[in-house]
Amino acid sequence: MLENATNTAGSNWSAVRSALVAEVLRRGGGPRVRGEIHGESMLPALWPGDVVQIASCSLEDVRPGEIVLALRDDRLVLHRFVAPCTPNGFLLRGDCVPGPDPLFPPEALLGRLASGGEAAPALRPGFGAKWSRALGILLCHCGLARRLALKLHSRRKRAAGEFRNSARATEAGVLR
Repeated sequence: MLENATNTAGSNWSAVRSALVAEVLRRGGGPRVRGEIHGESMLPALWPGDVVQIASCSLEDVRPGEIVLALRDDRLVLHRFVAPCTPNGFLLRGDCVPGPDPLFPPEALLGRLASGGEAAPALRPGFGAKWSRALGILLCHCGLARRLALKLHSRRKRAAGEFRNSARATEAGVLR
């Protein structure tokens, strides 16, 4: 998910943001839309806190295995495209969930993942997507493995952030 609201006011604001993102992508023009990942349904391809870019596309342009953004009940869903089912819709599934999402109507598709996350090969269809799905199933069914992976990931991100901040401080000191 790109959004995760916890209270009524937050939920209303989340719905407004989701509608704005949907409108920008449906118009198909201009730059890509950027957003931050919330939730664990796409582990290990996408992690909470990852920043992604979404490019608008049509349902005919999407291939199975690609990660796409869709709108359902005022919420943005970023999951892997399984297949177009009928003229009535398409199926999506998170890498770290046991089964596919309910059928999405064709107009729910907003765009596809253009860039983002840390597992670049897992973002494209093919072997990387299959590997990501297999690891996602493990993380889905083994809570201990998921908690451990999330803890290691957050420590690694924190360490990378501290390294970047110290590098910037060093550059600022050198540039003064």
